[in-house]
Amino acid sequence: MNDRDPGLFGPGSVTWQMHGDPMMWVAGVRALYLQALHPRAVRGVTQNSDFRQDAWGRLLRTADFVGTLTYDTTRDAEKYGARVRKIHRLLKATDPVTGEVYGIDEPRLLLWVHCAEVDSYLQVERRSGFPLSDAQADRYVDEQREGARLVGLDPSGVPATTAALAAYFDHVRPQLAAGREASDVADFLRDPPVPALLVPARALLWRRVAALAYDSLPAYAHELYGRAAPPQAAVDRRLRTTGTALRSVPARLRWRLPPGHIVKATARLGPGSRPAPYKLRRQGAILDGPGRAQQR
Repeated sequence: MNDRDPGLFGPGSVTWQMHGDPMMWVAGVRALYLQALHPRAVRGVTQNSDFRQDAWGRLLRTADFVGTLTYDTTRDAEKYGARVRKIHRLLKATDPVTGEVYGIDEPRLLLWVHCAEVDSYLQVERRSGFPLSDAQADRYVDEQREGARLVGLDPSGVPATTAALAAYFDHVRPQLAAGREASDVADFLRDPPVPALLVPARALLWRRVAALAYDSLPAYAHELYGRAAPPQAAVDRRLRTTGTALRSVPARLRWRLPPGHIVKATARLGPGSRPAPYKLRRQGAILDGPGRAQQR
């Protein structure tokens, strides 16, 4: 194995720089709210997961998956993807109305989960002040087709630009609904069970993160959840304020929190590989080229 392997994306990618930003945690929670609005997809989660009893474990596993694909070696990323595909092949869900049993690895369900994640990451990062040009945002969407490939999708059928991503949401919108499972997920995200010692932290930190993630959803998601959408300008101000506060915490401290992939990546590739927003400004011209998934 090449110890200097940059992995699927490498330090020259938008993904490498953006996924090191602390607002990704808010973006991840937004993705969960959004993903729950697809009845077939959320049913696959609620019927096959102990998320109510293992909330933090599920969040950390998701962060571990994103971190592995972004910062670990190509071999590690491919192995992780193979493991995810194997698990998905074994899991089924049942439609309570029709009795239909279906696999949660249906391409349309995998595509929904992927697009909801990519949209959430981009929306939260850009609206919170992370410096991405339109070309770099397109490059990011294109790069993320590598992640789509690893969960079992054909990259050629996955949106490669922000315009294609928006068109996908326009197409899938009639299939979305906030049924009982979506409401359960939303209620759980607002108030997850925690040990008694962590109840103050849940009130002080988690509920603010969950509220901000929810408020940053698109207008149609608020409509489906049955709540009035807050003014976007007010939400954007809160996103920028939160982003500024979190980015003021020294990166060397933030990166030591679990799952710790960035620390291992910079140890493998050297200090020059540390992700930082300013590098995107310097590399703008380079990052306008075609994405790696496109080249495949």
